[in-house]
Amino acid sequence: MLKLSSTIRSLSESTETGTIVRRITDNPNYVPALRSNEYFLNRNGHAVPAGFGGYLFATLPVEAAAPLNSFLLDPEVTFLEHGDVIRITPDRKSLRALYRRNSPHNSFLLTERCNNFCLMCSQPPKPNDDSYIIDQILRTVPLISPETRAIGLTGGEPTLLGSKLIDIVQALKANLPHTAVHMLSNGRNFKDIAFARTLANIQHHDLMIGIPLYSDISSIHDYVVQADGAYDDTIRGIINLKSLGVKVEIRVVIHQATYARLADLARFIRRNLTFVDQVALMGLEMMGFTKFNLEKLWIDPKDYQPQLVEAVEILDQARIRVSIYNHQLCVLDPRLYPFNRKSISDWKNEYMPECDDCTRRQECGGFFSSAKLRYSRYITPFKTAS
Repeated sequence: MLKLSSTIRSLSESTETGTIVRRITDNPNYVPALRSNEYFLNRNGHAVPAGFGGYLFATLPVEAAAPLNSFLLDPEVTFLEHGDVIRITPDRKSLRALYRRNSPHNSFLLTERCNNFCLMCSQPPKPNDDSYIIDQILRTVPLISPETRAIGLTGGEPTLLGSKLIDIVQALKANLPHTAVHMLSNGRNFKDIAFARTLANIQHHDLMIGIPLYSDISSIHDYVVQADGAYDDTIRGIINLKSLGVKVEIRVVIHQATYARLADLARFIRRNLTFVDQVALMGLEMMGFTKFNLEKLWIDPKDYQPQLVEAVEILDQARIRVSIYNHQLCVLDPRLYPFNRKSISDWKNEYMPECDDCTRRQECGGFFSSAKLRYSRYITPFKTAS
């Protein structure tokens, strides 16, 4: 697991005020005319090239005086590389990696506010005004490599940003014309057809909205998200988006409140929402509210395999693309192997000691780093390759 945030130590005076968002390079031959907008990453303390906007040192500089805007990195973030984008908050002595060029798992948290209160929310909502995040994202997007394959947008609930969300999607389209965007939303605000149309009118070439639907019965869905009327809003939102040509993924987190009717939900989707672009059936992440509601939510994945197999077969036979996320290969019914995906972001993906000698580890989705709180009692390493 990588730590994307760390403390940072100032080594010199700073000419920059407020929050600093910069792309970094470790190329000492970087074009001189462009250096003032970049931060140089120095790994050995020697040979500090002049002209950069700032400097990050993995070790203390050999010279007595460091250049202006110099910072000493914590060893936990020395994974930073050329092309990465960072945020430095000098008064808090903090650094965060906002974007990693060589990672396939880059995403932006747009807000921590939400109009649901899901039992298993891994990012519990906060009512604070966090609109400052938008400015940081809009400063970051032009610094991202245009070769980036995909960017995620998460929350909280992104649609609560209203027109600011539209600004972000427009910025992604303008600066990253070949990059796919996957946004997580509860879908409720897309019941407003005008808002859904505004998003659709951007005509992003590859935008998909991942929307949770937890049951074919409205009261169960509303219970899981802890919001009356959420089910109707969500269904209307899905239909509006698809009617306007926006791709939609339905997401189902599997736990005690949702596993029993997985097949019924699959039939509902086959009958009423067959036009969605894909369905993701997801394992539980032991973060946020999940830890507090664990006894209400936890079921060993091995124990819901019959329901999962039936749901996948129903969707697959209807030619609806279906994927299984956040599961370990050894607990899945072998019939589900073709649908399993390695979906956990690299910075929070781990494997348990039981996995050390597994011959199929590279095929397995592994665990969230938080899974040490509780995970399947059936984790068993494969002894031979498939």
